[in-house]
Amino acid sequence: MRTHIGEILALFREHGELSRVDVIETSGLSRSTVNHRLGALHEAGLISAIEGGESTGGRPSSRFVLNRDRAVIATADIGATGLVVAVCDLAGEPLRHTRVTVNVWDGPERVLGEVDAALAELLIDPVTHAPAEVWGVGIAVPGPVEFAAGRVVNPPIMTGWDGFDIAGWFSGYGVPVIVENDANSRAVAEARPHHHDNLISLKVGTGIGSGLVFNGQIIRGSEGAAGDIGHTRAAIAESSEQLPCRCGNVGCVEAYAGGWALIRDLHAAGVEVDDVAGVVSLVKQGNLEAVRLMRRAGRVLGDAVADLVSILNPESIVVSGQLSECGEILLSGVRERVYQRSMPLATRNLTVAVSHLGEFGGVVGLALITADRIFAADHIDDLLERIAGRPLDIEAATVS
Repeated sequence: MRTHIGEILALFREHGELSRVDVIETSGLSRSTVNHRLGALHEAGLISAIEGGESTGGRPSSRFVLNRDRAVIATADIGATGLVVAVCDLAGEPLRHTRVTVNVWDGPERVLGEVDAALAELLIDPVTHAPAEVWGVGIAVPGPVEFAAGRVVNPPIMTGWDGFDIAGWFSGYGVPVIVENDANSRAVAEARPHHHDNLISLKVGTGIGSGLVFNGQIIRGSEGAAGDIGHTRAAIAESSEQLPCRCGNVGCVEAYAGGWALIRDLHAAGVEVDDVAGVVSLVKQGNLEAVRLMRRAGRVLGDAVADLVSILNPESIVVSGQLSECGEILLSGVRERVYQRSMPLATRNLTVAVSHLGEFGGVVGLALITADRIFAADHIDDLLERIAGRPLDIEAATVS
C-alpha cells in the first residue's frame, strides 16, 4: 500500500490544488488511508496546506497543493550550437537560467564542463546565497538516447559522444539523473500542461528533430531513435539533387531544411550570413532568397511529418527551435504538405502552431520528466526516508 503515496502526490502534480475530499473521491482510497498519505507528504514538505475549502457543517476542510519550492531540479538543454541551463522548481517552472554558446561536436567533456560551470552559479540562491537543495538532474541532447542507461547511442552529429556516460558525469549530485533527447523534452513541455495526449513536437534549428507524445507517453522506440526525422530521406531528394548531410548520408531532411543547410544555400546564392539567427533575421527582413528557402524548408518538413500524421493521428504539431521564429513563412509550407499528403480524417482537427515556450521548452520538459522519476512509486519511498533521515512510518503520519 505504500506506493499509494506516489499516486496521491501524482494527483497534486496533475490537478493542482485539492481538498482531502477531492483526494478521497479521485483516488478511491478510504479517509483514514488518505489522511495518512497526506500526513506523510505534508511532513516531508511535498505538499502545503492552504486556506479555503468546502464545509459540511463543521470547520472547512483543509486544501493542499504541491510545494513546488521544496527543492529544485537542475536542467540543461543541449543543442547543436548552444545550450540553456536552468534551475527549475518541482513543477517545472524555470527559476534562474543562462544560455551558453558552444558546439556539441566539441565533445562531451567540453560541453558538460560548461553545464557544470553554469550550474555552479545558478544553484546559489541570489537572495540567501545558500546552495539550493537539488533532487534531480535532467540533461537533453540532440541525438538518440538509451534512456535507461543515460547514454547517447550512435548520434549522427555528436562527435565523441557515442556511449559516453552522461548520467555518470553528474553522479556527484547523489540524485537521479535523466538523459533525454531534446525533441522529446520539448514534446513533454508542450503536451503535459495542456493535457494534449497525442502530439508531435518539431524542433527546427541548426538540425531537425521531432518528439512524439502519444497516449500521454513519450514514444522513444527500442533504440531511442523514434522521431529522428532529420535523418530520414527527404521527398524532395527524389526529384532534385541529393544533397550531402552532416551525418554522412545524402538526401536527408536536414540537408534541405536544417539551419546549417540554409546557411550553405544562402552562401551559394551570394547572401552573407553567419549563423541560424542570421538566417531568421534575413527572413524577417524579407530577403527574397531567405524567404524562398524557408518556404521550401517548411514543405520538406511537411513531407517528412505527413506519414506520421496519417499513422499516429496527433491532435497537434508544435514547432520550436530558432527557425520557428519565422512563423507562418515556415508553417505555411508544413501545413501545405501535411494537408496534401495525410489522410483527411487525421487532419480534420489537426493544429500546426509555433511553441510559446521559446528557449525554455527543453528545460521545462526535462524538469517534468525528471520529476516523474523522482516521484515514481519505486523511488518516492527512498526520497521520503532521505528527507526524514530515518525510515518513515507513513501509517503514523496524520495531517489536520
